[in-house]
Amino acid sequence: MSMEINTSEQKSFKWKKFLILFGIITSLFIIATIVLAILFGIERNHIKMYQSSSSSSENETKNLCLSSYCLKAANYLLESIDETIDPCENFYQFTCGTWIKNTRIPYDQQSQNAFTQLQTQVIFDIIDLLSTSTNESTQLNSVINAQHLYNSCIHEEAAEKDGIDGILSLIQTQFNGWPIIQQSNWNESTYNLLDLSVKLSQYNSFPLFYTLTYNDDENSSAQCIYIGQGTLSLGDRNYYLNESTITQAYQKLMKDVISALTNNTLVNDSDIDEIFQFEKSLAQNFYTTVQQRETPVYRLTFGSLFNFMNTSFNYTEYLQRIYLFGNVTLVREDIINVNDVEVLRNISILFDQSRPRTIQNYLIWRFVLNQIDHMPKRFRMMKQEFIKIFSGTAVETSRPVKCATYITDNMGMVVSRLYIKKKFDDNARQESIETVKNIHNVLSEMINGSKWMNLLSKTVAIEKAQWIHERIGYADELNGDNMTDFEQQYAEYKFNSSYIQNILRMLQLNAKKNLFKLHKSVDRKNWDDTFPTTVNAYYRPSFNDITLTAAILQTPFFRKDAPKYLNYGAIGTIIGHELTHAFDNDGRQYDKYGNRIPWWTYETINSFNEHKQCMIEQYNNYTISQINMNINGKQTLSENIADNGGLKEAFYAYQKWSKMNPNVDQKLPSLTKYSEEQMFFMSYGSIWCSKSTDQAALKIVLTDTHSPTEFRILGSTSNFDEFDRVFGCKPGQGNSRINKCVIW
Repeated sequence: MSMEINTSEQKSFKWKKFLILFGIITSLFIIATIVLAILFGIERNHIKMYQSSSSSSENETKNLCLSSYCLKAANYLLESIDETIDPCENFYQFTCGTWIKNTRIPYDQQSQNAFTQLQTQVIFDIIDLLSTSTNESTQLNSVINAQHLYNSCIHEEAAEKDGIDGILSLIQTQFNGWPIIQQSNWNESTYNLLDLSVKLSQYNSFPLFYTLTYNDDENSSAQCIYIGQGTLSLGDRNYYLNESTITQAYQKLMKDVISALTNNTLVNDSDIDEIFQFEKSLAQNFYTTVQQRETPVYRLTFGSLFNFMNTSFNYTEYLQRIYLFGNVTLVREDIINVNDVEVLRNISILFDQSRPRTIQNYLIWRFVLNQIDHMPKRFRMMKQEFIKIFSGTAVETSRPVKCATYITDNMGMVVSRLYIKKKFDDNARQESIETVKNIHNVLSEMINGSKWMNLLSKTVAIEKAQWIHERIGYADELNGDNMTDFEQQYAEYKFNSSYIQNILRMLQLNAKKNLFKLHKSVDRKNWDDTFPTTVNAYYRPSFNDITLTAAILQTPFFRKDAPKYLNYGAIGTIIGHELTHAFDNDGRQYDKYGNRIPWWTYETINSFNEHKQCMIEQYNNYTISQINMNINGKQTLSENIADNGGLKEAFYAYQKWSKMNPNVDQKLPSLTKYSEEQMFFMSYGSIWCSKSTDQAALKIVLTDTHSPTEFRILGSTSNFDEFDRVFGCKPGQGNSRINKCVIW
């Protein structure tokens, strides 16, 4: 077999091989060209899409508020709302559902909400201010004295060393002893109810009947005296009607404290029972909150008081003697406004029917009970055991918080001076003025649009609305340089290292301060009754003014650089609420000057009463599932009217602002699907997210004139047709009412 190949065949094979290789390369080139063309087309299209997406993204970003505050606000709302809930079905659960699930009530508090959280922050600021030496301290004696008082409180060892000798000495020397601890050694012949009541009043203690110096209801330019039923240890008469764990805990507290005061000497149980039964009898004679509002106030002169009361207890001599403590001599022409007349007459009969020993025991017990917070720790722990059952609060408030709160309650303006200088952003005060003005203007428009008022009543109502004065942040002089008058007001507020002696001195100073005002002119600019460090807002009928404190003009209620829907939904609705109080069930009885006189026609009053009945019945039907009790629609009426009107005023004011300032409000990250108007309502709902212990929920129902926060939201939104429009709700769906209760 030959190993050589033919030459022509070799040439033919090479040519075929070349053609095959060329075809493959050509095919690959064509395929590559097609692929490249496709890729190029895709890339061109991608660039166009990217450019379009980038443009859209830029627009979205431009409409987003990305400031640090807006990021925090967005996070706050996202951690509050529950998007599994339809806002039309239950707006409170939609707005607050997640917040409620994740929030725990601090062990030393009975509730948690935006107000308590911010107030705690303010108290921590005050602790810093009272604990730190500043240049202000060297300038103002009032500040130095406030810090001395704080230091005497904070040094618990000194308070323990003081013990109870100061309290026991006062009881023996000023109050004629305490039968329950003296037993047979108490001399009943020293008993004098009038003397004891006067002495207790000098330490600001009014358990049987209160006495107050304030604007005269019918002449708001003058001061007068008010007298009415006193207070109860448990706060509300309903607690006494049936035996419960609370009444049992209260009697145990009484026994434990009195035993400890006598070095654990056995206390007679019959004495404890008599004290409680006497207080129960008082409670049965006292009016409820609703009864107090519906009972007439009798305005008379001091000279006619004795014959008017016609009781064995001499209220005339009582008032005369307590005002002498404030260096005020009463004259026959002084005006007395007597509240709860039948209560005062009935408890005078109760005095006649009770043993002197029982009355003496009860009155001294009430004084001691009010001082337990300032006594050594073993007594405070006894009270804490009671509070745990009464309020659901597990532990005692920390000493610094308790001390700072006490100083704020008793030297509020001194503390406020420090707070405003060191902690408050004064720009917030200036920025809030525009919001207040805009909402104030809407109030007049809403009154003008009212369909149930006649023209005459509407005209004077608009006039009153326009006369409402606004107090924003703090009194101007509090931030001034000339503090001479301010210092004079606190000249007597001097304290030493003995905490309990300082407490007793403060009680007397507060008593004198109120009494001293009687024959003085009314200062409508005075902030004495309203501390800027309190997170709250107020309407004062006899002054016809609203107050927004410095402490509330901050997150989450207000922020000068926040989107306006957040501000109007939060602080705006609070402003509207306070303005509406001028025309609620109580405020409507006062004219533009703050005088309680008839100024509506009978026709308008009757129409108002018809409309308010709708709201009473609406809130009567709300059940608090936590304790399975219904709200009292009468007790909460005025606040419910204010909630409903305030929401509308703030919303309409925001609408007007938004039309005047289109495309100014930016959206919040991760919440862009919600419109600005929806965000307004979500802001409104979020400030009322709240959680409370069962005991606190019960106390709210029994004593509070406000509805529980859940129904403040559900009640007001269910009556507002604009809420239905904004969220696309059908009347009758969920919390939306078909027949809406509308007053304002």
